[in-house]
Amino acid sequence: MPIRKILFLMLVCVLEAFGAVKLYLKDGSYQLVREYAVEGDRLKYYSTERSDWEEMPVELADLKRTESEGAARVKSAEKFSQKIEEEAEALREERLEIQKIPTDPGAYMLEDGQLRVLKLAEATIHDDKKRTLLKRLSPIPIVTGKSTLEIPFERSPNALKDDRPEFCLQQSLEDSIGIVKLTVSKNGVRIVERIAVVPVANEIVEERDSVEVFTKQLTESGLYKIWPQEPLPKGEYAVVEYTEGKIDIRVWDFRIE
Repeated sequence: MPIRKILFLMLVCVLEAFGAVKLYLKDGSYQLVREYAVEGDRLKYYSTERSDWEEMPVELADLKRTESEGAARVKSAEKFSQKIEEEAEALREERLEIQKIPTDPGAYMLEDGQLRVLKLAEATIHDDKKRTLLKRLSPIPIVTGKSTLEIPFERSPNALKDDRPEFCLQQSLEDSIGIVKLTVSKNGVRIVERIAVVPVANEIVEERDSVEVFTKQLTESGLYKIWPQEPLPKGEYAVVEYTEGKIDIRVWDFRIE
């Protein structure tokens, strides 16, 4: 069932619930009524239980408590209605956002409603002997010991002023996604992760400086939104999509100014 229809049905149910008023009596009991009116020394009310008009001496009713609770219920209903409308508006904005994101795999941003496409960084494996260009779905010749996954240059060309940027990531595979803090090395490159190969088990261990993030799936086809839980300090970062333990990673770098 569409989310908008669910929200509408929730609102209808709540309004129906608030339509029944508790008419309190001075003995502490109450009648569920649709409406009531004071006429002289008589109180007329429409009983929701018996679906008929009835009346009683007005002196038996606790109208002060009835009116006080009724006002609180109306206020609560108004707040709930406002919340439903805000959620519906958020859904409308999200749908418009999704329509602007290309279906091609990659990382994207919307800035003032305009699409910004992040360029995939060129990642290389660096060990003591050589550098190897990381190619998608290609076996990576890793020697036993430690290596680093690096991208060129000390600074990203993607400068952002918002310290809690939101990215839309169209996945190419059902991999993991995240945001990592990059380390600028003395060689003028940025380190994405550190790689170790366990000699006997030939197991690959990848270490990243991961940022705590929120993620939200926007479509069934693999479009996700990802953003940091806390504001990011100034520095170099990257949105990454990876398969753990396989050195299969895609990197979209950015920096926080």
